[in-house]
Amino acid sequence: MRRILPGLFALLLLCTVILSSPAFCQENPPEDDVPEYSYIRARIIKVVDLKNPEGTGTSGLPEQNQLVTVKLLDAQYKGREMEIIHTLTNHPGYDVKVKPGDQVVLYAEPEGDKLNNVYIEDFARDHKMLYLVFLFIILLLLVGGKQGLKSIFTLTVTVGAVFFGLLPLMFRGYNPIGVTVIISAAVTTFTLLVIGGKSAKTLSAIMGTIGGVLVAGILAFLVGSAAHLTGFSDEEMQMLVYIPQQIDFDYRGILFSGMIIGALGAVMDVGMSIASAVDEIKKANPMMGKTALIRAGMNVGRDIMGTMSNTLILAYTGGAIPLMLVFMAYKMPFVKILNLDLIATEIVRALAGSIGLIVAIPITSIIAGILLEGRKKYPHRQERLHDNDPYQM
Repeated sequence: MRRILPGLFALLLLCTVILSSPAFCQENPPEDDVPEYSYIRARIIKVVDLKNPEGTGTSGLPEQNQLVTVKLLDAQYKGREMEIIHTLTNHPGYDVKVKPGDQVVLYAEPEGDKLNNVYIEDFARDHKMLYLVFLFIILLLLVGGKQGLKSIFTLTVTVGAVFFGLLPLMFRGYNPIGVTVIISAAVTTFTLLVIGGKSAKTLSAIMGTIGGVLVAGILAFLVGSAAHLTGFSDEEMQMLVYIPQQIDFDYRGILFSGMIIGALGAVMDVGMSIASAVDEIKKANPMMGKTALIRAGMNVGRDIMGTMSNTLILAYTGGAIPLMLVFMAYKMPFVKILNLDLIATEIVRALAGSIGLIVAIPITSIIAGILLEGRKKYPHRQERLHDNDPYQM
């Protein structure tokens, strides 16, 4: 088994090279010129209400103008104060209601040392979110110890793979489904190797996760294509049509790619949970055979299955609560709701991910049972299993 993981990495590398070839990538279009602009952090110093102008905002109510004094905080302009006109439109979704002491992000168009067309873009929220990130990291380290540190490392690599691998490749026009499958397999292999080490348990979890995610992706593609999902159910997807680079995206491919990524975490969790359970059962009873180990893995998987499926379904349902309230308010017929592109997309996303999760259970159980069964030959070495496991890779 020592050669299995190098072979797996070689296969992933080969697939990456194939997808990088011109046959799988459209030629990059020339980048259009875009106006130069900057986003600058600032602190509100003073807010003065001005006389209401004659006009209405986006909500049909009168607009309210304010004279806002801000102090710029970015290094290049640090300490500079300036006054800007800030308009409130009486729309709760668009208005940025500021008061002295608030930190905001300004939109500005630099021209030498001058800043033109300056206005308040939004509140500066990043520092507040950092506190939550720090709390998350501290709790991982306190509760998880060494494993928590490994989790932080693998999470960082996963985020890097998405933002510096998956998204740039999609933006360059690579096949979104192919790229997503390869990066998902690579992330799964790396994450589980770091968390579980090189062992039969880890290999079982890797194969079960990849199998479940592939099933979820294939089902999403087949059912989504048959149901004529367009990929344009999200407003953000529609915005891609008008980006200045004018890239001819595979919008349905991006949709199915998102479904695969959305299912990956839950399926990976199930795969490692079952493989770890079978591994611990084998340590406790070294003489257990393959059939008994597979049955044990399936029993554990059945307990996990219900809660994890609920996790996926509820995660997607939670994001659709405002939309469902709108449907209730306008008493929209159920047949209309069910056949909307947006609703059909979320149903396919949730069910395909849940089916992939379910399929990962028998795959992981069977592989773990087969790989771990041979340990019955060495019952006297169970105490030193991690140091001298002949079935480690």
